[in-house]
Amino acid sequence: MTKKKSFFQRVKGKIRRTFFDKNKKPKPDEEKIKILLLTNRDSDNVGDQVIEACDISLISTVMKNLGLESDDYKISSRAAGIISKKYLATRDPELLRPAEEAVRKADIVVFGGAPLFNYSYQVFYERTAITLELAEKYNKPVIFSAIGVEGYDEDSEKCQRLKKTLNFDCVKQITTRDNYEALKKFKANENLIIDKVADPAVFTAEVFDKFISTKGEKKKIGIFILRANGFVDNKVNFTKYDAAELWKGLTAKLEESGYDYELLTSGHFGDEAFLDYLIRECGVDAKKCIFNINSPEQLISKVSSYDAVVSTRLHPSIISFSLGVPSVGIVWNSKVTHFYESIGCGDRVLETEGITPERVMEKIELCINNGISRDPAYLISVYNTLFDGIRNAVLPEKKAAKPYTFDELKENIKVFNGTSQKEKDEKLKRKFRRAYNSYNTLFEKNVRSKEIISQLTEEVERLKEELVRS
Repeated sequence: MTKKKSFFQRVKGKIRRTFFDKNKKPKPDEEKIKILLLTNRDSDNVGDQVIEACDISLISTVMKNLGLESDDYKISSRAAGIISKKYLATRDPELLRPAEEAVRKADIVVFGGAPLFNYSYQVFYERTAITLELAEKYNKPVIFSAIGVEGYDEDSEKCQRLKKTLNFDCVKQITTRDNYEALKKFKANENLIIDKVADPAVFTAEVFDKFISTKGEKKKIGIFILRANGFVDNKVNFTKYDAAELWKGLTAKLEESGYDYELLTSGHFGDEAFLDYLIRECGVDAKKCIFNINSPEQLISKVSSYDAVVSTRLHPSIISFSLGVPSVGIVWNSKVTHFYESIGCGDRVLETEGITPERVMEKIELCINNGISRDPAYLISVYNTLFDGIRNAVLPEKKAAKPYTFDELKENIKVFNGTSQKEKDEKLKRKFRRAYNSYNTLFEKNVRSKEIISQLTEEVERLKEELVRS
C-alpha cells in the first residue's frame, strides 16, 4: 500500500514543480504536434466563430485527455478557405504556396464544422478538394469533424470531384452534424470511418461560461433574421417581402401577448442590411433592433438573456440549445430540420409554406412551456470521435487511452477567455471588406446594366427610323 504524503511533502512538491515549470524552456515548434484546424473562422457570421472556439477547446481537451501538456502541441487555426479565390481563378502555383506550406508543416489536418461540402452556389467544395490533394501529396492525415453536408448528386461534376478527394487514403474520418444519409453516398473507401455526431457548438455553455447573462423580469424573445435573399438563394419560395411581413406580424403578436423582444442577427453583413431595411422601409422599431454582433461572447451574452429564440440561421438555435434556451427554427435549409430532429424537437421547426405570425407564436409558447433537455450521449459524440480520430492519426501508441466521460469532459474542458482587441479589429476589417466588395460588385453590375439599356435604347430608335423610312 502506498504511503500517503504529508501536507509538507505535498506543498514542497508543488513549489518544486512550479519553480521548474517557470524555468522550463518552451519546447521548439518542430518538437510539437502541429494541428492545422480549418474552420469558417473568418466569416462575419459569428456562429462560425463560436464553432472555431468550441473546436479549439475540444481539441485542447483531447490532448489533455491523452496526457499532453499545452507545450506539447500547437493548434494553428486557419480559414477553411485556405485556398484563395485568386488561386481558383488563375491557378498560379505561387498563390498556392502558403496553403501548401501550412499543410506540409502539419502533423494532422482537422476540418471543423464548416459547410465544406457545399457545391450548389459556393466554391467550398473545390477549396476542400485542393486542400485534400495537398494532404495526399504530403501524406498528412485528415479528419472532418461535424461537417455540414449539403447533399449528394451523382450527376454533378462538382459533387463527384469532391467525392474523389474525400476517398483519398489521407482522409481517415468524416463525421457530420446533419445529413448522414448523404455522407454515406460520398463514402467509397472501405477504410474511411464515418459517423453522425453533434455540432461542436453544443458545448457553448461550457466553453463560454464566463459570458452567460442573466434573464430579466419580463420574458424576452430573440428573433434572428436572415438576409433578404437567403431563402430564395436556397430555392425556398419566400421573398424578402414575405419575410418582412412575417417579422412585422410576429413582433405585433409578441407585443399583444405581453412579451418583450429584440430583432437581431448573428453578424452577417447581409443579415444586418436586411435588418436596416426592416427599419427604414417597413416601420420596425429601431430601438428593438440589435446591430453589430461581431464577437462570440457578444452572441452568447445576447442569446442567454432570452427566454426563447426564433431563428432562421442555424447556430443561434444550436447555441440556444446549449444554453438551455428553447428555440423555434424557420427552415431555409434542410440542416435546420436535421438539427431539431437530432435533439428530439422536430416539432419546433416551421417550413415557410403557410407560415403565419400566429403559427410562430404557437411554437414559441410550446417551446417555452416544454423547455429542453440535453442528452449527454448525443453531446459527447463530437468529442469522442475527435478523440479517436486524433489519437489514431498522431498518437497510435496511446491506443489504450479512453476518452473522458461526460462529467470529466465538463470538468476539464478549456474555457474561452474572450476576443482580444486585435482580433476584434481584424473581424471588423474582414466584415467591412466583404460589404465593400458586395457594393463594388453591385455598382459594376449596375453600370453594365445601364450600358446595355443605353445600347438597346439606341437600337430601338434606329429600328424606328428604319421603319419610318420604309
